[in-house]
Amino acid sequence: MSLSRTAGLLAVILVSAACSQGGFERDRNSPYAPQVNRRAEPVDQLLVGHRLLAAKEYELAISAFNRAALERGIGDAEVLSALGTANLALGRLGQSETLLRRAVKKEESWPEVWNNLGVVLMERGKHAEAAQVFRRAYALDDGQSDSIRDNLRLALAKLDNIQYGIEQQQDYKLVRRGSSDYLIRTAL
Repeated sequence: MSLSRTAGLLAVILVSAACSQGGFERDRNSPYAPQVNRRAEPVDQLLVGHRLLAAKEYELAISAFNRAALERGIGDAEVLSALGTANLALGRLGQSETLLRRAVKKEESWPEVWNNLGVVLMERGKHAEAAQVFRRAYALDDGQSDSIRDNLRLALAKLDNIQYGIEQQQDYKLVRRGSSDYLIRTAL
């Protein structure tokens, strides 16, 4: 390339650059997400996780709680409680029970965590232990929470309805309806 062509190309580039808006400002009408401000204060990941729980975005909430665990440590009672609650919402009862038990060992005075542990135990069919856990939550709450009181009532009702030694045997039979439709009925 000759020197005159290079100079001409450079002049065209400079003129076109001078005519553009330029700068580092993001266009407000841009469909792209804004860039991350690395100088800003970081957002508390527990707060983010709780907001995601409220929005029923449980998997994303678990991710936020895991990031909070990196900041605070996995042994933090609040992190354990939050992870246990999110797993409860997803129906992961075994994981939830383990996490909530660890949380109540760390912080024994939170009635909400005891209540959530009681809910897990009820779902797993451990009614006697659930009733004890709800009693503890109710006592720690000084009877202020209606939901804990209702959970305690339900656990006690289920505990009273358990019949030991009586086996319930029900016979079922499969009844065919049509060519590929089946119905299960109790046999008399």
